[in-house]
Amino acid sequence: MTYFTSDLHLGHENIIRFCNRPFSSLNEMNRTLIDNWNSRVTDRDDVYILGDMFYKATDDIEDILHRLKGKKHLIIGNHDYTWMKKIELSQYFIDVNNLFVLKEAGRTMTLCHYPLLSWPHMEHGGWCIYGHIHNSIPDKIARDYICQNQRLLNAGVEINGYYPVTFEELINNNELFKDEHRRV
Repeated sequence: MTYFTSDLHLGHENIIRFCNRPFSSLNEMNRTLIDNWNSRVTDRDDVYILGDMFYKATDDIEDILHRLKGKKHLIIGNHDYTWMKKIELSQYFIDVNNLFVLKEAGRTMTLCHYPLLSWPHMEHGGWCIYGHIHNSIPDKIARDYICQNQRLLNAGVEINGYYPVTFEELINNNELFKDEHRRV
């Protein structure tokens, strides 16, 4: 099975308030995200993390990476550069990229931390899976573009129930996310 997730921000206490996450503490958030991940993912599964896996994390990075099941693929986000320097990435990740084109089940998916205006295979039914914007859309122009484009899918944990999700779940969760933002 293949799963997608983004913007876990493990180690980042202020993200609870910034994104209105339903956790009372950093420990509860980290524990829930790890438990949710491991309740779905097996060691045979691929998980594409579309950036910002950790932020402000200190000593527990390797412990958390050891605990998370699956074959992990990292797409680098804007908050990943600091923690990436603290570990040997090849011990925990199959690959690490800024942008990755995944072909699976007859689909072509461009994976990037940021929502893109244009991406490979866009004109031929390709998808763009991204993170970065969490559960908000920053302005009207971006909101109109994202909400009108069914092939742009947000993998952020806030809109995906704080779980890694399948492609089909991304489609369903993004329809709800876009419906909510169309009404703004």
